Amino acid sequence: MPNTPISGKLLQNLQTSDQMTPKGIVAALEAAGGVLLSLPNVGFTTRLRTAHYDIVHSAIEAYGWASAESRLRPPVPNSAQITLMDEAFAWLTLIPSDKYVLRRIVGARALVSPLTGRHLHPWRRLATLLGADHKAIQRWHGQGIAIITQALARQIMPAMPAHFTSAEVSPSQHLCPASPIPSPQRATGR
Repeated sequence: MPNTPISGKLLQNLQTSDQMTPKGIVAALEAAGGVLLSLPNVGFTTRLRTAHYDIVHSAIEAYGWASAESRLRPPVPNSAQITLMDEAFAWLTLIPSDKYVLRRIVGARALVSPLTGRHLHPWRRLATLLGADHKAIQRWHGQGIAIITQALARQIMPAMPAHFTSAEVSPSQHLCPASPIPSPQRATGR
């Protein structure tokens, strides 16, 4: 687990909208996967570009058919969406490194096509790749999401020490900075 707590706008949105549930976590990860797949896969290059004349290069273009470069592409995400994507994918590091299979399953299922909304890796394909049953893959995905949900909940509301009772400190006092957490009264029995 990382030493620094994960925070950001996405986590704050989940806190304020009561979406800190496994379904809310999955929805945020799938939205991040859609943003990742929306990013252009080409960028500036250092190689020299060759000039060519605007002439018909193939018979397909001559008859008005679109070239392979003009395929339907999702819009390029803005910087805020990319920041939220980075925050959501940082949650994958909350899954311990010794459970790397869970991390890979959760990460693979987060990749959702931004145009069709379909998962790039269906349950059965993941099962074939990992050599397991698709029901086991679904169960492991749920375990990975549960680990992320619990870790995020611990960061939002740290566990209360054992010497506090529910009457002394309510969970709302952990979230409200204006109300200090009472210090425990230590009995000095010498």
